Amino acid sequence: MYILWFKALHIFFMLAWMAGLFYLPRLFVYHATTQSQVVKDEFKVMERRLWFFVTPFALLTLAFGVALIVSYGGTWFKMSGWLHIKLLLLLAIYGYHFYLFKLMKQFARDENRHTPRFYRFLNEAPVLIILAIVCLAVVKPF
Repeated sequence: MYILWFKALHIFFMLAWMAGLFYLPRLFVYHATTQSQVVKDEFKVMERRLWFFVTPFALLTLAFGVALIVSYGGTWFKMSGWLHIKLLLLLAIYGYHFYLFKLMKQFARDENRHTPRFYRFLNEAPVLIILAIVCLAVVKPF
């Protein structure tokens, strides 16, 4: 029964984390668009709060994912090829998460180097990776 709780919490924290990862680049779009320093300063606060709000969700997603793997056992892990691919894709999402942190720090120093269009693409970039992760976890093709 605890495996189902681990799974439910893993999914919940993943959803909360992804919501933040989708919203933060959208804030970057608006931040890169404005010329007002007062508005830029407001975006800096919003971006920092959001990043630090969702980062614990990223850690809890990881913790409950590891708990699931441990609960299912080493043999299951070795035989679950889909999970190995999912974990590789997950590394990309964590890399994306920390890349957003780097961008947030650039905005905090008023050193933005990108256009609003760049941030629009960045906002949509993880969608395909997340789709692949969900498909792998549900379908388990190999």
